[in-house]
Amino acid sequence: MAYDEACGERPRLLVVANRLPVSAKRTGENSWSLEMSPGGLVSGLLGVAAQFDTKWVGWPGVDVYDEVEKRALSKALAEMKCIPVFLNEVFDQYYNGYCNGILWPILHHMGLPQEDDNDTNKTFQTQYDAYKRANRMFLDVIIDNYEEGDIVWCHDYHLMFLPQYLKEYNNKIKVGWFLHSPFPSSEVYKTLPSRSELLRSVLTSDLLGFHTYDFARHFVSTCTRILGVEGTQEGVVDHGRVTRVAVFPLGIDPDRFIRTCKLPEVRQQMNELKERFAGKKVILGVDRLDMIKGIPQKFLGFEKFLEENPNWRDKVVLVQIAVPTRNGVPEYRKLKNQAHGLVGRINGRFGSVTSLPIHHLDCSVDFNYLCALYAIADVMLVTSLRDGMNLVSYEFIACQEAKKGVLVLSEFAGAGQSLGAGALLVNPWDVTEVSSAIKEALNMSVEERETRHRVNFQYVKTYSAKKWGDDFMRELNETVTESEMQIGKTPHQLPQQDVIQRYSKSNNRLIILGFCGTLTEPMNKETKETDLKLNPELKGTLKALCNDPKTTVVVLSRSGRDILDKNFGEYKIWLAAENGMFLRHTTGEWVTNVPENMNLDWVDGAKNVFKYFTDRTPRSFLEASETSLVWNYEYADAEFGRAQARDMLQYLWSGPISNASVDVVRGNNSVEVHAMGLTKDEDIYTFFESETLPSKLPLETRSKSSANNHSLKQKRKVLLNVFDLKEDNYFSASIGQARTDARYVIDSSHDVVDFLHMLTVGVAMTRTTGSFSDSDANANLQHSNGGKTKEPNCVVC
Repeated sequence: MAYDEACGERPRLLVVANRLPVSAKRTGENSWSLEMSPGGLVSGLLGVAAQFDTKWVGWPGVDVYDEVEKRALSKALAEMKCIPVFLNEVFDQYYNGYCNGILWPILHHMGLPQEDDNDTNKTFQTQYDAYKRANRMFLDVIIDNYEEGDIVWCHDYHLMFLPQYLKEYNNKIKVGWFLHSPFPSSEVYKTLPSRSELLRSVLTSDLLGFHTYDFARHFVSTCTRILGVEGTQEGVVDHGRVTRVAVFPLGIDPDRFIRTCKLPEVRQQMNELKERFAGKKVILGVDRLDMIKGIPQKFLGFEKFLEENPNWRDKVVLVQIAVPTRNGVPEYRKLKNQAHGLVGRINGRFGSVTSLPIHHLDCSVDFNYLCALYAIADVMLVTSLRDGMNLVSYEFIACQEAKKGVLVLSEFAGAGQSLGAGALLVNPWDVTEVSSAIKEALNMSVEERETRHRVNFQYVKTYSAKKWGDDFMRELNETVTESEMQIGKTPHQLPQQDVIQRYSKSNNRLIILGFCGTLTEPMNKETKETDLKLNPELKGTLKALCNDPKTTVVVLSRSGRDILDKNFGEYKIWLAAENGMFLRHTTGEWVTNVPENMNLDWVDGAKNVFKYFTDRTPRSFLEASETSLVWNYEYADAEFGRAQARDMLQYLWSGPISNASVDVVRGNNSVEVHAMGLTKDEDIYTFFESETLPSKLPLETRSKSSANNHSLKQKRKVLLNVFDLKEDNYFSASIGQARTDARYVIDSSHDVVDFLHMLTVGVAMTRTTGSFSDSDANANLQHSNGGKTKEPNCVVC
């Protein structure tokens, strides 16, 4: 993300979040005092401040209706590079209603709350409308401040419609979106009435970020099951457009905590706390008073520990900081009363006149005092029931450089994936397990404490908030650049005269062709996979090509061996069945290319699901082979077929392939499941790419274009003897696909018939007509200069 240092210009970044990182207070008529609020997001963007001219867009935290006051506050905020969005009348239904009353419980696996039938002014629909309106208000402010080239980074579930609105305004805007909460499984998310609209909106972003792989995986699988799109390792593919999905664990600014712990006033507070709790081990809890934080579960686990370990009752104290939040919500008042009740019960059972086992504070504490508490604690107890990350864990570790205390961490916190190596992971619902972990932490040897702390301290230092911000912006820039390059690579029509001319001059030719949709006779609504037949118009042409001593012909298909044998048994032709899992020489027997460790236990179960939907979807058909299954609904009713495909994906993911090592490919009119490691249709287009790159390029550059999986390497070994491909002798073409890795396109399978015939007679095609599209239809045309002859070798696929 370099910028022109000579000009001193930096690219602009608009950070858009529900709340500005500023606390605003009125100090008089039309005057305000502002104070920057510390936090993970603020710290995370310190890293990109040097690279970008960063401005914040968000709600200022106060309602301002008077226009004069709005201007005064906006002017004061501008000095802190903040731009306010005044939500006013929509705030309650937008924020307290849809964001925190509906989306928040869903995202935290708490389910959809019951709608209040008695409150007709606040329904799911009115809150949803307010949510969309608020997102529009954010858009309006962005438009007013947008400059050409600005990058917009949207944050959290409050702004799920904003990416779509931004792209509708200007499709060239670089848009990133990051979710700071968990993302649930599809079974939970699909209960949300507006599930599809929200997903499709965030998918318009260029890059989506999540804290953990679990959250990212849940999001991709949810899109696959609800929208019927394709999930890949890169992200989500919808109608040919790829939305990158990546993981960026948020960290903290560790140096800030380390410096604070060394301040004289903080050291004084630490000494006072040590004196206050002399002779006792200190267990610390720091949480918002929130349902997901598991505070009651923490108290129950601690109570269990005291019950089972009476020798510890006078030697340990639990200090719990419960920061008040959402006091106006009945559920939170109920939680507060529950926590107070447990504290009273436990202190009553195990306390004395001079000593209480639990010190519970319903308040926040200043930063210095918090760091002192972190530093003197022997154990940090985090029992979140569901947490996006939980940075309290990081803060504790950063302050424990001297004492090296033990972190007991819920496995349901996002931090569990990052800090699990050094923490004691627990299930907070299991009070016995929490009790045992407390005991283990208190009795842990110095050597083990130091080892565990060293691992986590190194992680916290390395994966800081600064690195999080840097990594996301770098990935966003790279993603947009790749997308722009891909748009510029839209293939042109195959230059047929040039291909035929080079082909006719060649002494060594390789032709690689697809089967279904490329060489098959035209299909109708009653055609089944087992009925696929070679186009009669091609028989003479294909025989002439196969009998030419200068030409080797290969058919690479997802179809099974029996089908290929039936159609090509009389030809001197190489066959690659099931996307290359089985190979047959022109006159030889079938040779398996299936890796020995490939697990195909999923096939029978998945086939039952495919058959179920085939029977219930008229004019659909199943293509089954030993390592892959394809359900095709090209000739079914389009709308019904798409709906059936979505349901099929849900059945597959929840059952036979839930833990299987498979790839799922969602085509325009098909669903394919195949074993991991199979060659995909598009792989053939880049198969020879490394051979055609100029030899003067570095090896690392050339190797990036090479086929690097086992299956492709084996095919290269079998199919090639010696090829010295030059770029002007290499051609690859796909049938009727605008988005493809092929260099060129051919309009239809009918044009393939004509073109192959012209190859045999050396006559250039003068006209192409029609259109056809099939994920298995491909025609790669590749030529090379042979090392043993003066004339170019030729490869046609």
